[in-house]
Amino acid sequence: MTMTKVRTKSSQAKSVSTIKYYKLDAIAPLEEAYLHHTEGRMLQLDRHHIISQSYVLPVPALCQVYHLLNLKHLESVHNFSLKGLKIGNIGQLEPTATGGSLKFETTLNPSLNLLKIWRQPVVEVELTLHTPYTIELSIPVYHGSKMTIVFNILPLGNNAHKLFIDIYSAIVFPKPVLQMLLHVASYLTLFEDMPYLRKLANRNLSGRFAKTAVPNHKTMQLLKRFVELYGCNLDSASGRSANDLNLSRPLI
Repeated sequence: MTMTKVRTKSSQAKSVSTIKYYKLDAIAPLEEAYLHHTEGRMLQLDRHHIISQSYVLPVPALCQVYHLLNLKHLESVHNFSLKGLKIGNIGQLEPTATGGSLKFETTLNPSLNLLKIWRQPVVEVELTLHTPYTIELSIPVYHGSKMTIVFNILPLGNNAHKLFIDIYSAIVFPKPVLQMLLHVASYLTLFEDMPYLRKLANRNLSGRFAKTAVPNHKTMQLLKRFVELYGCNLDSASGRSANDLNLSRPLI
């Protein structure tokens, strides 16, 4: 697997330092409005921060966007790690100025599945596009808690990007053990993603991000929203004026 793990922060580090590294690693000017929006959301979650990871991946940033916003990949790409998880009962997209939120039901295979340690067999998951660079996944776990994963995508030219992963939860579990398990799980999940990301990189991504190319299927609602707002060029998204964004609305 040709990917480079460049940073794994300790449990003492704060998740919002991800934004600092994001700025330092950027090769082009960044839209501060998006960064402020993301930092605000991460500050809301920060007291429940568990781990951070970051990776440099040799595929275009749009591959990661397509991957994260396409719900069906949870069934097809992660069939091994998620043990036959199925998607069902997909809600309607709730749009925001810079993205949107989508809730959908996930069902675990009735056979032995380690994920049952953390969650019920059937739960409603929420996927949120905060900005063109920030995507959040929120999964209910036991005792009314949630496991929240924030993905920050940093383009590094035409054929590479850096992926920042921050995981949060108030779940009652020994923190050192939980951190170890999540570090391993995150790395294995990304390892599982790489063949799919490479396939996307070898295809016509610009064509896949054309407004007429995104299917009207419910599983693709967030991807369609991304295309409506940002098209097929993340660089053009960074050039949007903060005055064009209604960021006074409450964060999701």
